[in-house]
Order: sequence, then C-alpha cells, then structure tokens
Amino acid sequence: MRAVSEQDIRASFVNCSKGEAKRLPLPRDLDERRWDDLDFLGWRDLSAPDRSYIVMELRGELVGITLRFPSQQRGFLHRSMCSVCLTTHPGSGVSLMTARKRGQAGRDGNSVGIYLCTDLDCSLYVRGRKTPAPGGRFEESLTVEQQIERTRGKLAAFLDLLAA
Repeated sequence: MRAVSEQDIRASFVNCSKGEAKRLPLPRDLDERRWDDLDFLGWRDLSAPDRSYIVMELRGELVGITLRFPSQQRGFLHRSMCSVCLTTHPGSGVSLMTARKRGQAGRDGNSVGIYLCTDLDCSLYVRGRKTPAPGGRFEESLTVEQQIERTRGKLAAFLDLLAA
C-alpha cells in the first residue's frame, strides 16, 4: 500500500457522512507505518471499542469503510478463522465485522458482514511479520505473494459488496 495522509484517509470513506469522516479518530503512527507491508490500513477506535476502520486502495482509488463488531468476548478455547487472511485466533481474536452499505441502502439500515482479525493485522500475518497464537497459520502450498494477492482479493470483494 502507498503511504496516505490524514486528508486522503478522511476523503476516502464511502459508508458514512463527510461529517462523520471528519470526526473519526485516526491512527497516530501514520508516519511510522511500514506501508510496504500493508495491503490495507486498519485500526480500532480506542474511544469506542465496537468500532474499527479500513482504508484500501481499490482500482487506483482509496476506499475507506467504518465497521462495527460485538464487544462480547468469546471463550479462549473457541477458535475462529479470518475470512481475509485465513489466520485462526483463539477467543475474540476474530470478529464478525459489519459495514453499512453505501448510499440509500446504508441509510435504510442494510449492511454486509465479514469475519476479520480483530486487530486488523491480516497483512502482517500473511507476510510472517506478526505471529499469531500457536496453530494460527496453516502451512500452505501457495507462495507468500499468492497469499497476499488472495488477501487483497477477498477484502476487495467485500468492499465491492458495499456498493451492490
């Protein structure tokens, strides 16, 4: 992913109003991010534990979305798999995150959901830059580049559902 500015991020949101996008809390470490290791920028809202945000470059354009997920904790023995990077996590390490659809459909309350790593570090798990709990990544026959492409494709498909 290319480095993005605060203005780029705020202008990219497609499933909230411009006023909401202007008030969103942004990550404070934008200057220190290793952009080459990211397929998307994802962060959690520390002031609202049930909210998170994703910004991704899709067909040459930045697309940002707001997500919500339940704050309910799962037991540590329960494991779930992220639909994007295929990493498994114990407990609440994977959450069903929902995003309002774009336009009138979103204003009418329609949304789309996807299971994602709660910490939104899918890019780092795929590249081996962050290690999940034991048993979190399966050995695959795909190369890392192919896994990266799959991760991007799965998230792009989810973003496309928001417009449908």
